[in-house]
Amino acid sequence: MNTLRAVIPDGRHQTDTRAAIGAARTIVVKVGSSSLTTAAGGLDAARLDALVDALAARAGAGSNVVLVSSGAIAAGLAPLGLRRRPRDLPTQQAAASVGQQQLAARYADSFSRHGLKVGQVLLTTDDVVRRAHYRNAQRTFARLLHFGVVPVVNENDTVATTEIRFGDNDRLAALVAHLVGADALVLLSDVDALYTGDPRLPDSTAISEITDPSQLTGIAMDGRGELGTGGMVSKVTAAMIATGAGIPVLLADAAQATTALAGGPGPQNSLYLGPQIGTVFAPALRRTSARLFWLRHAASSSGALALDAGAVAAVTARRKSLLPAGITGVRGDFESGDVVDLLGPEGAVVARGIVGHDAAELPSIIGRHLADLPAEQRREVVHADDLVIVRHPARRGKAPV
Repeated sequence: MNTLRAVIPDGRHQTDTRAAIGAARTIVVKVGSSSLTTAAGGLDAARLDALVDALAARAGAGSNVVLVSSGAIAAGLAPLGLRRRPRDLPTQQAAASVGQQQLAARYADSFSRHGLKVGQVLLTTDDVVRRAHYRNAQRTFARLLHFGVVPVVNENDTVATTEIRFGDNDRLAALVAHLVGADALVLLSDVDALYTGDPRLPDSTAISEITDPSQLTGIAMDGRGELGTGGMVSKVTAAMIATGAGIPVLLADAAQATTALAGGPGPQNSLYLGPQIGTVFAPALRRTSARLFWLRHAASSSGALALDAGAVAAVTARRKSLLPAGITGVRGDFESGDVVDLLGPEGAVVARGIVGHDAAELPSIIGRHLADLPAEQRREVVHADDLVIVRHPARRGKAPV
């Protein structure tokens, strides 16, 4: 992949990923639980205020700022007398119910020091999986930003069930970044960069920039924080989701939030080269449309269609619509307009699409050519405009049907 270059007015050249983050007009910032709480689980007021100071400075420089904040469950541990993050869902939800209230109130107080108002936005996967909910969330964020409000986003842990959870706020932040049309995503954590190996080992070195996913091959990314739910794997996965949609990403230490968030879109920052810390992930050259991004990363599958090798090649290599002749099997109970996975001969998911037939009518037409079908059934099963190729590792493997 060729890295874009930016010509700075004073004649210097550099990769433009950092400069783009520094100049972003709309920026989504995610902060993890370990960066906001004490070891005992309570909120650390000094850390939270330092983060808010950095966010307020960026807002004051002219950027729209959206904060995706972990910490609700962790903030609820001490009030409930819990010594560590609970493993069972009901206790997690109880802690979130208590902690979310404290977290929201603390953010409101801290941002008020800068004359800024905050709005709490609690999301479940339904809000990005269901297309109507996704569009409604877009409109809500747009109005909040229009009024100069800083949206503070978290997963609605109080009501989310195991089956409908985002899993971690890193992925949530990547989805929100696309949802609000962000120009940059900043992931703040208790690590200062992506390393070639375990950062505690002397032979591990920090990576300044990832310009292509192939650079991640062989990098060890295990490990989780005690108070959080995601390790380096979740952060890199989120970065790949965002950059695949054309959004540059910075991974940095929350303790360096002021440096990470310096800049702004105004002319006073025209010579700023961007944050010179952490690891940046270069964006893809084209931003994915909201509809296809939703289809690839957010929509839930209602079933699956098994394809022969010819259909797989037509869909993935030639970007053609899926026709009945290339389908060998139907799994699940779905209706026209639902999202389905498309499986190759070995059962791997190769694409996702919006199906144009009910599951009940497909068995009688699969394997047949359009010309042999009745006029009312003579249409694509999945139109090329309603189809995305699946290359992300999280989508590979056997489909859950």
